[in-house]
Amino acid sequence: MVQVKVNDGVLEGALVNNEYGGNYYSFKGIPYAEPPVGNLRFKAPQPAKPWEGIREAKNFGPVCYQFDMIMRRLIPGSEDCLYLNVYSPDIKPSKPLPVMVWIHGGGFMSGSGNDDLYGPEFLVRHGVILVTFNYRLEVLGFLSLDTEEVPGNAGMKDQVAALRWVKSNISNFGGDPENITIFGESAGGASVSYHLISPMSKGLFKRAIAQSGTTLCPWSNVSEPLERAFVFAKRLGYQSDDPKGLYEFFKSVPVESLVQVNIPITSIESTKKTGHITFSIVDEKQFGNNERFFYGDSNDVLRNGINDGVEVIVGYTEDEGVISLGLSNLNEFKDNVNTFLEFLIPKPILTNCLLNEQIELGKKLRKHYFGNNLLSTTGLKEKMIKYYSMDMFAYGAIQWAKICKSSSKNTVYLYRFGYKSERNILGVVLGGENVFRDRPVVSHADDLPYLFPMTAIFSLLGQKLDQASETFKLVDNLTQLWTNFAKYGNPTPDGSLGVTWSPYTIEKQDYLNISNELSTGTAPDREEVEFWEDIYRKYQPKFVYDG
Repeated sequence: MVQVKVNDGVLEGALVNNEYGGNYYSFKGIPYAEPPVGNLRFKAPQPAKPWEGIREAKNFGPVCYQFDMIMRRLIPGSEDCLYLNVYSPDIKPSKPLPVMVWIHGGGFMSGSGNDDLYGPEFLVRHGVILVTFNYRLEVLGFLSLDTEEVPGNAGMKDQVAALRWVKSNISNFGGDPENITIFGESAGGASVSYHLISPMSKGLFKRAIAQSGTTLCPWSNVSEPLERAFVFAKRLGYQSDDPKGLYEFFKSVPVESLVQVNIPITSIESTKKTGHITFSIVDEKQFGNNERFFYGDSNDVLRNGINDGVEVIVGYTEDEGVISLGLSNLNEFKDNVNTFLEFLIPKPILTNCLLNEQIELGKKLRKHYFGNNLLSTTGLKEKMIKYYSMDMFAYGAIQWAKICKSSSKNTVYLYRFGYKSERNILGVVLGGENVFRDRPVVSHADDLPYLFPMTAIFSLLGQKLDQASETFKLVDNLTQLWTNFAKYGNPTPDGSLGVTWSPYTIEKQDYLNISNELSTGTAPDREEVEFWEDIYRKYQPKFVYDG
């Protein structure tokens, strides 16, 4: 048992033996904001109330009520879910420790900061503090009515509240409030990249790692939030066209009705289910003195530069599009590509594209990825993966690096992740096993088991990680890269990993190939990227860097 005093009171945690070496101090279920229930539903988070006496911090707080998008199951959490967890290797170090704050993914509709997936054991052994947390999800976190009561982005404001709590309190756990790195994957990666351009987040962290998600990924934000809210409300029985009544109506809806919500407002959104997220980040309107997490067009804001002085790592996995296998019906996909020429057109282009342009571009995309003949299901998975990898993730990561670097002096590192071992489990879960004849897939989220033990998955599979194995060397390499960056702003400061990862430049486009043997290169996936750049250059130029 160990006690730490924070701004709101005294916490009692525990000293835990780390099976991968050493010990760490664990503090779980710390409230970083008031429970967002009752009249606080959909509102920006309010400061947590102090407590008297000693608060036990040995159990996780409730997770947000949610539907697990991968496992397709309901997780009956709670609206009272704004809790964080701190894991420190030393609460009284001789020198304050670097801090890493993890933002979980899950399509803005599922996930938590709990250690069933995101335990600290791999990272804290490198002398950093790890913080994980929950934030409101789906309708609870991202409903926007374009009103003062519900302007949107409540879940992102939860994230800001957690970061503010860390900034104010982490020194009590041995952490350095001036050396905080935020990192996240998928929706967590997109969140990280939005924090880099959010006025609310400025000054709350020094470094950032955006894994498989950026502001340029087409799913990272939504348009027409009020229209979606009306469609959803009418589905739930709201008969009025009066927007003023919407807030009171949504406050009265049972939480069970606010998960697993799919609200397409166009026919293409209805058919192209993969990559469509109904509730995520919106352009907030100004109401009085309300703090806005984000406003404007993310491309325009990015072109004006990210928050000053923040160093960044951004990247993607080799086969991001494997996630499409888990979210799509293969026959439906085949029929849609065969029938609708506009089906393959990227979302940012489709909304600004005339019909004759849709036909022209649709034919070009279909020919490039699927040939001129009608599709069959034979070999279709491999082609789907290649298309969705670029459409949903890789293009957004590479263009983000280019535009970011062109518009600011910030140091940026780019990577392409290609580890292959028995820990690449998500590709198997999603149906990507044996898709490629010559190699295993490296799916979206297959990087996570090398940063976190993910005990819930590997215990179920009966797999235990041997520290003497080649796989553990992969874990050690990746966690060293990430923690070196958190410590020094340089992932390879001394060459001990056998490579020197050079910062990204527009001229050379340096990147690190994070494969079983680390190697460096320039301009990853050059041919595919140039194909997509040509498309965006013609139809939506703000999504391409052009000097």
